[in-house]
Amino acid sequence: MDSSLNNLKIIALHGREILPKTEQIARVRIEVFREYPYLYDGSLSYEKNYLQTYADSPESIALLVMDGEEIAGVSTGLPMEDETDEFKAPFLTGGWSPGHIFYCGESILKRKYRGRGLYSLFMRGREEHARSLKRFSLICFCAVIRPDTHPLRPAGYRPLDAVWEKFGYQKEDRLTTNFTWKDLNEERETLKEMVFWIKKL
Repeated sequence: MDSSLNNLKIIALHGREILPKTEQIARVRIEVFREYPYLYDGSLSYEKNYLQTYADSPESIALLVMDGEEIAGVSTGLPMEDETDEFKAPFLTGGWSPGHIFYCGESILKRKYRGRGLYSLFMRGREEHARSLKRFSLICFCAVIRPDTHPLRPAGYRPLDAVWEKFGYQKEDRLTTNFTWKDLNEERETLKEMVFWIKKL
C-alpha cells in the first residue's frame, strides 16, 4: 500500500453491518455530492432512507476508508435485484436480467484524501466482491448527465469518463434513468437524467 495511506484503514461491511455507520456515511455523501456535477442539496433523512436499501441487502458491500474514527470515503454496491425499481427499470425494459447484474453506488472521497490511489481500491474491491458471489456477469453504475454549458460547471472541470474507461467500463447510452433532487442553485427538486456505465465480469 502507498505510504500516504499508512494512517488510513479500509474496512468492508455487509448488510446489517452497515447500519451503525449509516449517519456517518450519509454525511460524507451530502458533503461530497454538493460538488459539481451532482450539486446535491441533500438531507440526512433522505440519505438514511437511501442507505437502508444497502443495509437490507445481505450481499451488499460498503467499503469505508477510515481515518481514525472519521469516514474519509465510501464505496457501495449490491445485487441489482435488491435495488429500487428506478434502477432496475431500464434494464428490464432493455431485456437485461437484474439477477445477473451487480450495481455499484457511490465511490466518493473527501477532498483532502483524493489522489492517493483509494479510488482504484474502491473499484477493485467492489468487483472482487461481486465475483465472489459467483452469479453476476455484469457490473454497473450510473452517473448524472450535465450539459457542458451548465452555469455551475467549474473552469477546467474534467469528467471522470476517461477514468471509468481505464477501469474497463463503457457508457451504455441506451440505459438511462431519472432521479429527482434539489440542486444547490434550485428552489425545488427537479428531474435529473442518469446514464449507466457497464462492465463484464
